[in-house]
Amino acid sequence: MSRPLIGITSSLTADGQQMLDRRYIVAVERVGGAPLVLPMTSGRAALEPVLECIDGLLITGGPGVERGLIGVLPVDLPPTPAKRVQADLWSFAVAQQREMPVLGICYGMQFISAELGGTIWSDVEAQLGVGPHSPKRNDAQPVEHDVEVESGTILSKLGGAGHVRVNSSHIQAIDRPGEGLQVSARSADGLVEAVESVDGRLLGVQFHPEAMAGSIGDEFFAHLVGRAQG
Repeated sequence: MSRPLIGITSSLTADGQQMLDRRYIVAVERVGGAPLVLPMTSGRAALEPVLECIDGLLITGGPGVERGLIGVLPVDLPPTPAKRVQADLWSFAVAQQREMPVLGICYGMQFISAELGGTIWSDVEAQLGVGPHSPKRNDAQPVEHDVEVESGTILSKLGGAGHVRVNSSHIQAIDRPGEGLQVSARSADGLVEAVESVDGRLLGVQFHPEAMAGSIGDEFFAHLVGRAQG
C-alpha cells in the first residue's frame, strides 16, 4: 500500500529562508506517511497543484497568531511573517474544501481555531495569571505539565485518557474555540491544550508531539496518516 502524502508547513526566517524542525518529517515518516514540505510561493496558482497532490495537512508550530487576538502580542512573541500566514491560509482552505485530515501543532492549533472564528489570548501569564508555559518565560528551562483529557473524545481514543504528561512551549492560548471545534484537553490551570472536530478530521494540540517520540505523541501523527490513507 502506498504511503499517503502529508503536506507540512514551515516557518520563515527574517532573511527569507524557509525553516522546519526535521522531527516533523521523521514523525510523519515513522508512522507510514510520505512527508512533503510545502513551499511558500508568491501566488496561490503555483501552490495549488502541490496541494492537490497531498492527502493530509500538518500545520506546524510558529510565531504569534494575530487573527482573533485578545490584546496585543508581547515583545517576546513576534508576529508570524505575512508570507507564511498567506501560505497557511491557502493550504488550510484547500484542506477544508477537499475535507482532508488536518493536524495543527501549537501555532497550528491556534491558527485553525482562529480561522474558524475562535479567539486567542495574546499572553496567558499576563492576562490569566498562570505560570510560564514556555521556556522563554522559565529561564530557558524546559516546561512540562499534565493535561486532563476529556473522556469520549478522539484524543482519549488515541491513548490519552485521563492525565497525560506533555511538553509546553507557548505564550498564547485559545480562549474560545472556533466553530465546529470542541475542547478535548486542558492543563491544570485551565488552558486549552487540545481541540478537535466531532468527526476527528481536524485535530489540534498545544504541545509538541514531534518531540515526544515513542509516546502518545506518535498517535497524533498516526491518526493523521491513517485518516489520509482513507
